[in-house]
Amino acid sequence: MKVLFLSGALLLSAFLTFAQPAATITYNVKYHGKELPDSRINLVIKGDKAHIEKVAEPNAKEQLYLDYAKKQTMQVLTLPENKHVTQLKDFKDYEQPQLLPDTATILGYPCKKAKVIIRSNTIEVWYTNAPPFKGTPSIGVTPGLGLVLKTVRNGEMEVTASEIKKGDGKSTTLHWPTAAEMGPVVDAATYNQQVIESRFKTVTVFNKEQLSFGYDKPNPAGEQANVTYHYAGGTVILKKIKLPDYVAGTQLFAELSQYSNGDAYDRTGSVFMIPLDKKQSFLDGLQKGVKALPVYKNKYQGVVETTDYLPPLELLRFFTPFGINKYNKASNIKGYNWADSAVFRQDITELQPRLQGEVWIGVFIGNYDKGGHIVSLRLKYYPGDGEGNQKPGQFVQPIFNTTNLMEMAGQEYGTMFDHDSLTVTVNIPKGVKNLQMRYITTGHGGWGGGDEFNQKLNEIFVDDKRVYHFIPWRTDCGTYRLLNPSSGNFGNGQSSSDLSRSNWCPGSLTPPVYIPLPDLQPGVHTFKVAIPLGQREGTAFSSWNVSGCLIGMMD
Repeated sequence: MKVLFLSGALLLSAFLTFAQPAATITYNVKYHGKELPDSRINLVIKGDKAHIEKVAEPNAKEQLYLDYAKKQTMQVLTLPENKHVTQLKDFKDYEQPQLLPDTATILGYPCKKAKVIIRSNTIEVWYTNAPPFKGTPSIGVTPGLGLVLKTVRNGEMEVTASEIKKGDGKSTTLHWPTAAEMGPVVDAATYNQQVIESRFKTVTVFNKEQLSFGYDKPNPAGEQANVTYHYAGGTVILKKIKLPDYVAGTQLFAELSQYSNGDAYDRTGSVFMIPLDKKQSFLDGLQKGVKALPVYKNKYQGVVETTDYLPPLELLRFFTPFGINKYNKASNIKGYNWADSAVFRQDITELQPRLQGEVWIGVFIGNYDKGGHIVSLRLKYYPGDGEGNQKPGQFVQPIFNTTNLMEMAGQEYGTMFDHDSLTVTVNIPKGVKNLQMRYITTGHGGWGGGDEFNQKLNEIFVDDKRVYHFIPWRTDCGTYRLLNPSSGNFGNGQSSSDLSRSNWCPGSLTPPVYIPLPDLQPGVHTFKVAIPLGQREGTAFSSWNVSGCLIGMMD
């Protein structure tokens, strides 16, 4: 008969393993007194380690841990392709609480009260030192105190322990990540960036592409996907790219960053999509030249809808600042910390029905500079709850666009307002309702008498009835001064980039206005845009870049 003896050290080790204090604490969450069942939290404690997990989402991308032996919190983020990153933070680096004299009893435990202010939010905390374990349901709220059983944020959000199940080191299961499951430990800035970007989908359309006049490299053959094509002397870039299918409730943002690679001036820019619904498209003009586009008023190429053609759908209109980045060092002024790039970001959710599947997306910046500009374009999809006003059957149809995207290839400026209004006839299909027009307008003519610097009334007519009128004018251009290192300066101390303009500023977006047309029924209608164009002065002339898109719901 063999007798198995354990050494004293092994016996002590086994005893400590099974004697570790352990518990699973469930917290209910209320907001303004209303319980939020999907927000319930489990705090699993085993010895000096704790794991905070959402009951409704145990496999969430981000997992939160408390290590009381090292007095650290640990945040572990799961990235695509099962990669991970981790942030460690010492308890002492969190906002420290103010201890208060108040007491309470929660689940039979005597509790003390503390208060902590985090980013202007006041959080009241009830904690106890009675049980032999510690933990908190919120990683950033007083992790160094005892066991937190209740928190109240700004008197609105309550997180309260509803049940404590005591266990031991054998029966309580706490998942603690291995080194492989943690991945590299990164600093807070890197980790926070990864957390934010993991919450939405980003589609990169262009990455640091050059838009400059004189581009002479041949384009790739055919109409390939995911390659960049250069047109109009290099001032237009274009790509065929596959975009996600529309999901109700999703918000879509276009984000374009730009900096000068040589051009010192403020220039018109546009991000656009080319509809291919009809026999002709703007793609024909880019590939074959402006003569391939239908002509309006015997002069203006590709600006209005016809039976066989739809103009480009403008996603956003932007204006480059004066020489950002390239000329920062050349404009050394004490107290002026020039930005390194301009970032234009706009919600384009209402255009999503047109931005699905395989589409052609382009960027235009008018310039005659060999260095030109560098741009990056990203589309960001923020998931919703599957609900919302946008539906897959939404009607989106561009009907006019006078921005001469092929300016450097001979496309005419929008000067048609000199003699007549811009007029287009549109057949609205059956089943479309709740129509509105998405209208973008900017005036141009860069001298004292030009329309860039003079207020001009814009009038919109439908079937000869005026439905909207306003004066597009921006008085906030000085806001963008630190984007404009190469802006001219006048004798009175004012910068050229500060001057008020016809609905645009150097370094800014021009957002659309939305014109409601709720009574417009399906059928043929005539749309008219009237603007009193400024008169020529020698070789100087005025023009207007206007784009209009009809948006509605379909039965």
